[in-house]
Amino acid sequence: MWNTADMTLDERIAAVRDLPRYDMDALMEVMLLLRSEKGCPWDKEQTHRSIRADFLEECYEAVEAIDCDDPAMLREELGDVLLQVVFHACIEQQAGRFTFDDICDELCRKLIVRHPHVFGDVTVADSGEVLKNWDAIKRETKSQTTFADTLEGVSKALPALMYAQKLGKRASRAGMDWDCAEAAFSCIRAETDELEAAIRSGDAAQIVEELGDLLFSCVNTARHLGVDAETALRNAAVKFKTRFAATEQLVLADGKQMQDCSLEVLDTYWAEAKKQL
Repeated sequence: MWNTADMTLDERIAAVRDLPRYDMDALMEVMLLLRSEKGCPWDKEQTHRSIRADFLEECYEAVEAIDCDDPAMLREELGDVLLQVVFHACIEQQAGRFTFDDICDELCRKLIVRHPHVFGDVTVADSGEVLKNWDAIKRETKSQTTFADTLEGVSKALPALMYAQKLGKRASRAGMDWDCAEAAFSCIRAETDELEAAIRSGDAAQIVEELGDLLFSCVNTARHLGVDAETALRNAAVKFKTRFAATEQLVLADGKQMQDCSLEVLDTYWAEAKKQL
């Protein structure tokens, strides 16, 4: 990247505008200029919290691009995710706390420390040993002295299913887990009975608690079956959406409106839609 120390804002803007190709340094310069005194009013107003939701949305859109197996879409969405990283880094740089280079430096050092089989003299047989070493090194570098510390280290901002599944996985390292999927599944039956009892009691708080326990048991069963609970539920939701649309088309084809049909009638159309999909 060119030396901008002796350049005016106008010169920096012109220099960036006329580049034949842009790299990481140019991206950071663009972001700094957008938040400069001659920059964009909206960009200058943003804070970490104001663009927090944007970060999450861009990550989900990148994941969707992966699911679609669309390289062009993935390239664009990864750029949008990178923009969020650079945006937050720029805010911190302007506040004088850290820079994007500091982020890169810390990340590289972490990767080197956690891969002693590549950058050190540790020998591993397979990826299982890699993960085991990674966890041990992570606990040491983060000063996690108890298993409870490792659970506390799970991000609370994760979607609930992902959060629950990760908590269960980390608890299993302490030996607090079922031996098999069948044992975990038995808890679903037990929690279903407790939820039914709560519903009969009419106690709203108890219903919420028991429903949560049931969902948590489902997540643990998914983990033992090697299934990602978040993905499983999302697939089920998409399947429901597809079948709902097909059901509505069948209803409309018969000259009816869904809201005018009884549940029994809609169930008949639903069954027919399932046969077609």
